[in-house]
Amino acid sequence: MTSPLAPDSLGPTICAGEILVEIVATAVGDGFRDAIDLVGPYPSGAPAIFIDQCARIGGSAAMIGAVGDDDFGRVNLDRLARDGADISAVAVDPDYPTGSAFVRYREDGSRDFVFNIAHSAAARFGWSAPVEALAARAGHLHVMGSALSMPSASEVIARAAGVVKARGGTVSVDPNLRKELAQDAATARRFSELVEMADLLLPSGEELEHAAGVAGEEAAIAVLFARGVREIALKRGRDGATVFVPGAAPAHAPAFVVEEVDPTGAGDCFGGAYVACRRLGMEVAEALTYACAAGARNVTHRGPMEGAGTRAELDAFIAATPRAGA
Repeated sequence: MTSPLAPDSLGPTICAGEILVEIVATAVGDGFRDAIDLVGPYPSGAPAIFIDQCARIGGSAAMIGAVGDDDFGRVNLDRLARDGADISAVAVDPDYPTGSAFVRYREDGSRDFVFNIAHSAAARFGWSAPVEALAARAGHLHVMGSALSMPSASEVIARAAGVVKARGGTVSVDPNLRKELAQDAATARRFSELVEMADLLLPSGEELEHAAGVAGEEAAIAVLFARGVREIALKRGRDGATVFVPGAAPAHAPAFVVEEVDPTGAGDCFGGAYVACRRLGMEVAEALTYACAAGARNVTHRGPMEGAGTRAELDAFIAATPRAGA
């Protein structure tokens, strides 16, 4: 089945948004009100994780954002550059520190986050000459919903979407809704506008219905197709993932069976692999297998970007790892 996404040869996949370090509590529990052991810093931020996996699997990928002139910033820049991502449009802010996220896991697998985004370099970038130059040669824009809570990022994303679409490029959207981040009326409006522009949607669970504005999976898919979305890759966690395309039977891939160490970043790695593979010309089934493998492999490593795999690493993982129900 022909990919709805612009080919990789048109230009890199770009993503704009938060670049953070993540500090992880080693003990399971509720919040951060007591002194506990922590590990990190790990390079993080949903857009950065996505771009890193996109580059690692062989797609052309570039990041837009900002870090502080500090070691936390260098942790991120070094990792992205090492893994093949273009960082020419990542600003280094001399006045504000790199953003951060502290995370602790609860007994039920849910997470508590403490973010410093609004008062960090992560929220202080705009439409600059390097950003304009990158957007002018980009073939695809990927949007993370978490970035829309930052006015500066939201404005860059909206402008980049117009530039990329005008040159024949495409757009994908991962709702990536976080309860800890602001979700005001302006954010909701911008999210709806971007869904209208999306060629590919990558929701998790209830995000599908949120994006469509209706209840029920079947009804939501119908609404989104009517609004112009050309492909939906629905992430189902331990139940695998399903791709829906108008006029075709759904394609489902079972999850890989792994021992989970750290689930943060799994959906971002899934998206980075899926978008890159579809832009590289892979059929849905092959791209979906790589995407499920990327998400599963990532959860076996502590740190949200540490398990992002190359194509060779994912091939080895696929060969060695059982699938649910097999």
